[in-house]
Amino acid sequence: MTDRPPPSNVESLPLPEPGRRVLIKGQQTKAAIIDAALGLASQIGLEGLSIGAVAEVTGMSKSGVFAHFGSREELQISVIREYHDRFESSVFYAAMQKSRGLPRLQALFDNWMVQTSAEIDSGCIYISGAVEFDDRSGPVRDALASSVATWQTALRRAVELAQAQGQLSPDADPHQMAFEIHGLILALHYEARFLRNPSASERARQGFQQILARYGAPATPPTASAGRSQPAAKLVAVPKTRRKPAND
Repeated sequence: MTDRPPPSNVESLPLPEPGRRVLIKGQQTKAAIIDAALGLASQIGLEGLSIGAVAEVTGMSKSGVFAHFGSREELQISVIREYHDRFESSVFYAAMQKSRGLPRLQALFDNWMVQTSAEIDSGCIYISGAVEFDDRSGPVRDALASSVATWQTALRRAVELAQAQGQLSPDADPHQMAFEIHGLILALHYEARFLRNPSASERARQGFQQILARYGAPATPPTASAGRSQPAAKLVAVPKTRRKPAND
């Protein structure tokens, strides 16, 4: 390995005010493009996303959009990252306010239900993206799969913490439990979005409660002393002490 040169003092200096304004404006423009691209991808999917389509939605030129991303692929990956950040904020971090164990696991599921219900009309990037890229390879699929895997790991961790709190059976398989919870969300999305089933949300909630009941911690058996009724205490007559005569 070669020694790195000492950092230049010039690099640590703040940008001149005009340069700072240009940088901030560029960041704001890029954020606005990503926001518009995310809304577009929710409607037509990641595969339908293109530099030209985003330029049309934002009212920018194709070259202007291209200058911020450099390729359609990088635009798609930026949209996936933005969706993941928003999902993480509204579903995961919001649940971290709850105590470890079942309260946090319940909050994760409730927040996920709210997120899914809000996306019934627009669509979920995780679900639609999986349909589009399940049989492909490349950076876009990798970014999407990584985001989903990160969320599933967080869900399994919540299950493990509930086990550590003694609120779920220690014999429960966190992977299996997370799999079943994920399955409820997928079924909810299909039933509500495609079949327009008005009872889909309630069925998903019932399914979650049944999962908790099935994997719940076993009731602690009563101890032998607590389980048997104790015999009533016998009153023992205490013999009176005979007072000795004063001259004894």
